Amino acid sequence: MKTVLSQDPHNTAQFREKELELAIGRQVRLLRKQRGWTIAQFALDVDVSEGMISKIENGQVSPSLSMLQLLSRSLSVPLTAFFQGYEEHRPVMQVKAGEGAEAERAGTRAGHHYTMLGHLSAQSSSVVVEPYLITLSEESDTFKTFQHVGMEFIFMIEGFVTYRHGSELFQLAPGDSLFFDADAPHGPETLTKLPARYLSIICYSQE
Repeated sequence: MKTVLSQDPHNTAQFREKELELAIGRQVRLLRKQRGWTIAQFALDVDVSEGMISKIENGQVSPSLSMLQLLSRSLSVPLTAFFQGYEEHRPVMQVKAGEGAEAERAGTRAGHHYTMLGHLSAQSSSVVVEPYLITLSEESDTFKTFQHVGMEFIFMIEGFVTYRHGSELFQLAPGDSLFFDADAPHGPETLTKLPARYLSIICYSQE
């Protein structure tokens, strides 16, 4: 059964319009929350339905100019405040095959080869994301007590390993994934078939 797309992915105008609706919605939600208002309180002050406020905040409707004026009066902000996130630059980073930066993390063991595939720490985000390609070979140590803050996602690409997280063991084969709280001791315990490669994506809060 084919999935019917509600939007034409090649329609640039449609995409830009949706992007604008989402940007306005994010700003409306942010400004409302900064004032400590619930959707119900906000809707009552603006004199519109809660459903309409919810649709605006989720980018499901394109608010008219008159609606934006009502929202701006209620929030005591200029109309331009709703468009602040629209043209804001959003960081993006491409790493071509074989061009990732060699890296070492705290506690890295012998033979654990880390290739950093990017690093983004957006000003508007409280989260740091670090993707790594990890390669294990015959020279790699097994080390099952890595610990660090945040969450980690592993996707197995090649080889077979037994991976420990806390008191549990997981058999990882190509195509398998693991998502866990990285504060618990974790790491490859048994290297069953080498070479082994897996993608590791680490997320943690920005201080």
